[in-house]
Amino acid sequence: MSKTRVLKLLGTDAGQIVRLPADFRFNGDTVYASRDARTGDVTLSERPGADSWKQFFELMRTIDVPDDFMTERPMNALPRDEIFPK
Repeated sequence: MSKTRVLKLLGTDAGQIVRLPADFRFNGDTVYASRDARTGDVTLSERPGADSWKQFFELMRTIDVPDDFMTERPMNALPRDEIFPK
């Protein structure tokens, strides 16, 4: 389960510093920060990609996929009566 803690912010001329407790410590000397445009929430992560799905779906909206794309592809689905016997 995720932990949520209230942390102290320290202000400087260059910005803000978040004081992280030891159990929230990052490995290395770099973190990735992203802000959710809708909520304003800031997420810190050891790896990039917080916006990966958002970027993926934005890209998908720019691609012209024909309506009949993959309509003849077998989906390997079991017949309904084998899954739900009568």
